[in-house]
Order: sequence, then C-alpha cells, then structure tokens
Amino acid sequence: MAEIPAVRWDACANPEGLLVPENPFLSYAFLEALEASDSAVPQTGWAPAHLLLEREDGDLLAVAPTYLKSHSQGEYVFDHAFADALERAGGRYYPKLQVAVPFTPVTGRRLLVRGGVDEASAREALASALLQLMDRTGCSSAHLTFLTESEQAFLAERDFLARQDIQYHWTDEGYGDFEGFLGALASRKRKALRRERRDALSDGLSVRWITGSDLREEHWDAFWEFYQDTGARKWGQPYLTREFFSLLGERMADQVLLILAERDGRPIAGALNIIGAEALFGRYWGCVEDHPFLHFELCYYQAIDYALAHGLKRVEAGAQGGHKLARGYRPVLTHSAHAFAHPGLAAAVGDYLFRERAEIAAVQAAFEEQTPFRMEPACPSRD
Repeated sequence: MAEIPAVRWDACANPEGLLVPENPFLSYAFLEALEASDSAVPQTGWAPAHLLLEREDGDLLAVAPTYLKSHSQGEYVFDHAFADALERAGGRYYPKLQVAVPFTPVTGRRLLVRGGVDEASAREALASALLQLMDRTGCSSAHLTFLTESEQAFLAERDFLARQDIQYHWTDEGYGDFEGFLGALASRKRKALRRERRDALSDGLSVRWITGSDLREEHWDAFWEFYQDTGARKWGQPYLTREFFSLLGERMADQVLLILAERDGRPIAGALNIIGAEALFGRYWGCVEDHPFLHFELCYYQAIDYALAHGLKRVEAGAQGGHKLARGYRPVLTHSAHAFAHPGLAAAVGDYLFRERAEIAAVQAAFEEQTPFRMEPACPSRD
C-alpha cells in the first residue's frame, strides 16, 4: 500500500467522496495500517498483491485489495475442506489469492472502481487480471470474500463459483430510542433484554464511549490486554499487533468507537467499533473480569444505543453467533466468489456450493422465525 498514492486509492474506495466512508475498512488508512503494523505482511501469511487498473499515464481507475495467502486464517469464510480435498488428491492448495480486507468479515465492494469510470469494463479488467495473477503465481485458487451481491452475480457470469453464509445485523426501523426498539419485541423477550442490561452493570460497573480526540494510548493499552485475552482463547494467537491500534487511533480516530466498561475508573472490558456513513461495525471485544451479560451489553446493546443516538441505520455485529438473534439482530446473507485452477476441484466445490446455498437459505428462513420481534407492529411498551 505504501507504493500507492493514498488519494488515488481512496478515490476508488470512496468514489462518492463521503466525509465518512460507507465502508471505512476499504480506506487507504485502514489497509495501510495493517501493513505498516506488520499485521498483514508476508511473514504473517498475507503478502500484498494489490491489483491496479491504470491508464498509460498512471491515472488510477480501479483497484482490488489482494493478498497472496499461505494459509486460510483470518478470513471467516472457511475453505479448509477444499484445501484438504486437493491435498489428499496430491495437489497443493497454498498459495492462494484472497481479495478481501484482512481479518474483517464486513461486506463491501471488492472491485473498487473510481467514479466516472465505466464500472462494467473496469470490473471485467480486474477479474481478468486476478485470473492471470492466479496462473502466473501458480496459485490453486482465487477468492473474493464478503463482496457485494451485485459483484458476486457479475463474477458468477464469468464462471466464478458463488457461496453464501449468514451474519446478524440490527436495523433501525424508526425506533427513536432503545425503549422504542424494545417495544417492537415480544413481551417475554423485552423483559429478558431489560434484565440482561440491568444485570450486566449491577456490580458497580459504568460504561464510557470514547472516540475522536478523546482516544489516548492508555485506552489502547487497556484494549490491547482485552484483545490478547480473546485472541488467545479463539485463535491461539491474535492477528493484529499492538502498533495497529495506535495507527488506527492516529489515522482514523473519528471513525473509531471504543466502548469501555470501567470499575472505579479502571477499564475491565471493552468493545472496538468502526463508524461508517450508515452503519456501526462491531469488531473486537475482550475483558479481564467476567460478568454475566457484559459481552451482550458492550457489543450489542451499547452499539444499538450509539447507532440510535447518531442516526446510523445498522449495526453489523461481526461473523457467526446465533445468540445475536435473541438480541434483535436478524440473519442476513453474505456473499463470496471463488475460482479454482484445478478443474476437478472446481467441479467438486461447485456441486458442494450448490447444495450448501439451499441449506443456507433454509437456515436463514428458520432463524428469521426465531427473532424476538412481535408478529404484528405495536406501539412501544414500557413494561
């Protein structure tokens, strides 16, 4: 990323020139911070191989954040079974190409075209270049993960295989405030949420929202301790370095929301969020003290509070987690596209994904029936 002019990259990543980008994870500041902090670098299995579509004079028309991967960690779209199948057949799955934002399961464009440029032609050029790069580097496959539905459809017409999965998002339906949101829930669920919020902070804890110039290194020191604890339990080794958080605070402070739970002014738990033009994106959570329901309070309920207070339409709470359903987060589809050099593997994966898509659709429908919302719209209740 350091070899690419920031203003030119951002013209493609944020073609409407929004002061707060729709998807901050695609910004030059975020992606370059991953590299500058040694989080997404060849030594960690994320070798940058970004695709650029330029005119002869160097004018940048479109880009795709691309990495040469030596493993499948930090992607949230699991292809371990594909790797095992190819290697059992005597092939080699790694290296592979990944068009994605490292460690970030957030939907967004992956073929980033500057405003005023013919989008279809630019997408065509980037997709073709990706396949050429796959062949040139001897990669087994190319994967575009958490891309938009329209991009997936575009690539499916070019023989990329389509895959779907489920995340959980909260959407503001004109609630006004948290009480208005609770009023849309069935009575039993509404009472359960109120009890969880009360119990989460019953042990003398308080909550702070920290963003912008109020973010200081002492906050990142505290959050780093939380992040290390969660990362060690989930992945064995955290993906991000301590320097990344400092760079994030230095370069994107106004788009960072740190929600801290404190005891007598000392942080004991925290949730890191990124603020977009229309959505709040929950990313990481951790704690040094265990308290019932504190995770739900910081990651889900406080995020809803913040979104309602700041006019944001959605809260995207990250990958996985069926427990989010009971907290008012609904199941939504995510999309990815995949190409394989080995025709036998491509055929086998294509058959598998065809059946998997039907299963995902059924699961989404079943999950939707489990949401806590009333069957009919109702006025907010204060019970």
